[in-house]
Amino acid sequence: MIRAAIIPAAGLGTRFLPFTKSVPKEMLPLINKPAIQHIVEESVQAKLPELFIIIGNGKGAIVDYFNPIHEQAAFLKEKDINLLKEVLTDKISGTTISYLLQPQPKGLGHAIFMARNVIPTDSYFAVLLPDDILVGAEPTIGKMAEISKKENATVIAVQDVPRTHISSYGVISIKKQLTQDLYDVSSLVEKPSVEDAPSNLAIVGRYIIPEKIFGILDKMQKNITGELQLTDAIQELINRGEKVIAYKFPHQRFDTGTPRGWLEAIIHFGLNDPQYAQDVKAFLEQQR
Repeated sequence: MIRAAIIPAAGLGTRFLPFTKSVPKEMLPLINKPAIQHIVEESVQAKLPELFIIIGNGKGAIVDYFNPIHEQAAFLKEKDINLLKEVLTDKISGTTISYLLQPQPKGLGHAIFMARNVIPTDSYFAVLLPDDILVGAEPTIGKMAEISKKENATVIAVQDVPRTHISSYGVISIKKQLTQDLYDVSSLVEKPSVEDAPSNLAIVGRYIIPEKIFGILDKMQKNITGELQLTDAIQELINRGEKVIAYKFPHQRFDTGTPRGWLEAIIHFGLNDPQYAQDVKAFLEQQR
């Protein structure tokens, strides 16, 4: 059984400067919940009871957000306390949240490496990137955990991306298509040119990874920018004969790590919120 999930949240969020000078990008609101809560809720729905959030300097707002509300209770009205309980406390009950420090942002692989002492030997764990909000009936990471258990394999999430955008992603090369939505992966290519891309299936921020990845990360050389990349470590797993499966998830995805993606997510949640849907629809009609 997979129990642990890692949420890397130490990035600088430079695309949202100057806002992110004082507020973590993971705390950007989507209606009344920050983006990172959607990620935590996905983990909870997938029955992953141990969450480890990787934080860096200036990320104290994330810790404060998930702290119990009793300290503020004396200053809040009863309806406000009930709202916090319903939206926050009840959603993450039964889950423990711990924080691990990444002193400097040195790549996703380095962020994952910060959890090397908390993941049991010979187990698998989940990784969820807080920029990728996936909206669907079932938690994507839960489906991936099921696939990993059945296949005894690393599992990465992928989606179809237009060829014109493929250079912004890591891309899989397919050894064999297993089912309509599962692929045996032969290699990973980070941000290929349009001409060199081996497929149009781009890697998205959900992973199920074996604990042995830490030994690979520990011995890896940093790239020319001084970072450790997770895709390089997964490629090394493939080189060693480990099975890596790509899961093409059916859900809608919003990249809230970019202003455009965040705006799209805001509109989506607004249109699907009973309290705001009519007002949002009316406003959009006025803008035509």
